[in-house]
Amino acid sequence: MSKAATISGILFDKDGTLLDYARSWVPVNYELARIAAGDDAALARRLLLAGGMDPDTGHVLPDSLLAAGNTVEIAEGFVAAGAPFTVDALTTHFDGLFASSADRTVAVTDLAAFFAAMHARGYWLGVASSDNEASIRATARRFGFDGYLHYVAGYDSGFGTKPEPGMVLGFCAATGLQPHEIAVVGDNNHDLHMGRSAGAGLTVAVLTGTGSRLSLSEASDYCLNDITELLPLLPAAATARPAA
Repeated sequence: MSKAATISGILFDKDGTLLDYARSWVPVNYELARIAAGDDAALARRLLLAGGMDPDTGHVLPDSLLAAGNTVEIAEGFVAAGAPFTVDALTTHFDGLFASSADRTVAVTDLAAFFAAMHARGYWLGVASSDNEASIRATARRFGFDGYLHYVAGYDSGFGTKPEPGMVLGFCAATGLQPHEIAVVGDNNHDLHMGRSAGAGLTVAVLTGTGSRLSLSEASDYCLNDITELLPLLPAAATARPAA
């Protein structure tokens, strides 16, 4: 029996996995740097470079601060690189910007239809992101898949942060599944290492974020172009179906 045949729950990352990272978040990264630099253009460039983003091309390095960090980690990194704010103040600014940016993000597919299809197959479904929980829920409402979620966890939800295993274990507690029955799907190694550290049955990388096949190969069981390729990969009916 393949690993995929044992999966009954799927825990998705958000940015770069459900949302196209370059189209959704590169413009926000420029705004983050502008805010953190106090409109000092030279400092903003330095902050972007410290975060792993080329300020000229917008390319974000795999597993860099802007690719994989949570809000507090990004704020800490920017302060360390010279941003004239406290970490707490920047975190507040950034959380607000992330939440307000949810209506400008670009989905990788019709998420309402995708989650409806996975729900119809009987899978328990969740989202675990390094973004704040309010932003995750705003995204789910905007794209119409909030009604299919059994679990939502952000960096501020009390389950710890990636790549620690807490968000996966929280999904287990919410669904009654065991880690080996869960697939973790993400676009960077923070997601995949979280899955591996929790004992997830399957780690699946997607290429709609900042990672590459090379950077994601070691920690993933599969590397897909995008989440739609899960449909033929996973069984047509999950083993442990949730209550209707």
